[in-house]
Amino acid sequence: MPISDTPMPLYRFLLLTFLLFCNTALAQLPLSAGGGAGSLLGGVGSTATFLPVHEAFRYGIVDAQRDRIQLQFDIAPEYYLYRHRLGFELVGGDDSISQVHLPDGKAITDEFFGDVEVYYNSLSVQLDITPGNAPARQLRIEYQGCADAGLCYPPEVQLLDLDSGPGAGASDAGEGADAGAAFWWSALLLFAAGLALTFTPCVLPMVPILTSMVLGRSDIDRSRAFLLSLSYVLGMALTFALVGALIGLFGAALNLQARLQSPWVLITFSVFFVIFALAMFDVFNLRLPAFIRDPVERLGSRTRGGSIPGAAAMGVLSSLVVSPCISAPLAGALVYISTTGDALGGAVQLFALALGMGVPLIIVAMFGNALLPRSGPWLNSVKQAFGFGLLAVAIWLLERIIPGPASLALWSALAAGAAVQLGLFDRQPRQGLGRIAQTAALLLAFYSAATLFGALAGGADPLRPLQGLSVGGGSVMATGSSDYFNRTTDPTELRRQLAEARDQGRPAIVELSADWCISCKIMERDILNQPSVRSAGLDDFIRVQLDVTDNTPAQRAWMTEQQLFGPPAFLFIAGDGKELADLRIQGEVSREVFVRHMQTALGGN
Repeated sequence: MPISDTPMPLYRFLLLTFLLFCNTALAQLPLSAGGGAGSLLGGVGSTATFLPVHEAFRYGIVDAQRDRIQLQFDIAPEYYLYRHRLGFELVGGDDSISQVHLPDGKAITDEFFGDVEVYYNSLSVQLDITPGNAPARQLRIEYQGCADAGLCYPPEVQLLDLDSGPGAGASDAGEGADAGAAFWWSALLLFAAGLALTFTPCVLPMVPILTSMVLGRSDIDRSRAFLLSLSYVLGMALTFALVGALIGLFGAALNLQARLQSPWVLITFSVFFVIFALAMFDVFNLRLPAFIRDPVERLGSRTRGGSIPGAAAMGVLSSLVVSPCISAPLAGALVYISTTGDALGGAVQLFALALGMGVPLIIVAMFGNALLPRSGPWLNSVKQAFGFGLLAVAIWLLERIIPGPASLALWSALAAGAAVQLGLFDRQPRQGLGRIAQTAALLLAFYSAATLFGALAGGADPLRPLQGLSVGGGSVMATGSSDYFNRTTDPTELRRQLAEARDQGRPAIVELSADWCISCKIMERDILNQPSVRSAGLDDFIRVQLDVTDNTPAQRAWMTEQQLFGPPAFLFIAGDGKELADLRIQGEVSREVFVRHMQTALGGN
């Protein structure tokens, strides 16, 4: 039974949070299918390192009930699953799958396979079950995926046990350790984000509140100032932690991770992020309603700050009243936490965010206002940088439901706005950092123009915006590589042909290919079928192609023996029959890289 994709797991929400605070969306976006990661406008410049299939696509049963099964795929960054290659079937018993619930995937157009739908990051699947007389014992899943850098994995078929509860059939024993590491990395990232927020007009109003409790009082020494300021910060942090725990708890109950993929939810969140961004640009003030803010402010004015409980209470009240613009970046963290379903994790992560904001406050309270950065235009620049980050997140969310050229046009508009903000049209000459900002503005302007042209040409990849303009060019093709290579589907026949090449003392090249491999088609068209490549040395090899379209047990055993994950791959064999392992190519590469490897192999014979 076929399916569909693209929820948002931990990796994507780590990226989302990072975008909110560091404004680096363009550098982190996933690449489109069949693309490389070598440069902004060009192809891959060297061979890539790929993950084994069980690490690129991790899967497991989240919840198994008699009438419903919840399944989760975690997809590594820059890898994707095909929708049309997904299938599910119950094994044992007489239960049946009545309906498969999947979010929409990302639509891409491949010049070989036409319109296909793929899933990045994660995939949450719900299977509705019609119970029979005997419950099913296993769930059979079929899937196939590829890497953006140019590697297609063979189709996979796995059986998951249904009788061992949540997490049954998890595909990797180290998944728990990886999830733990990712959790602490996200906490560290939020702590760093809190530090960054300190240098904005959001957090600076907390400083006079705190310093008024500890500075200029003869009865408070430095150690006492530390305890009071720590109590203040902990009160603030515990308030944030409570919010994080509640969001994590109720987010799980509402199953937000699946709901976040519906178009209306994505549009709603995008609108919120745009509103938050406008608040960062001072279009309006984002504050608590007066009927909530005023009573809390009056209560805070009567709270004693000279005692540790009083300082903690002031921290709680400050986190509710002061820092209106922190609502924008905080919203991003809350979106992430709501999808994890982890109350404890949500508490720890927002606690880390608040601690990041609080550490500079403690330092100021202990050593005085001299350490406080002076107010000025640069503080507003930092806040506006957050605004651009929020707009980037809004575009990133909309990418899932709007056409690729439309999303590329939005990235063009964002880059243009950032260029203007950095002073692209400023007529007065700048010095020092101002010149760096104007240089960055000029580069963003060029990028904005490139993405706009790419959008008009039907492109969709922000990292390769002009790719659509170059498709169709190139030199005249030679005959097809299937005729040029000795094609076989039997690894035994492959070994026989390689043995003949060894007996003749001739070098050989082995191509691993398949009909379902997009990158194989690209490399055959752009490299193997080019007369210039063939005359540069490819004609001198014994050429053998192993076709693994059927993915038979013998083919899988050979790939395992050779430590290959899937096509395309090229093995260069010396005249003595030994592979030149350093020259092995896995995944899609540029013509220059292929020719360099090929000529190096010939030079060693």
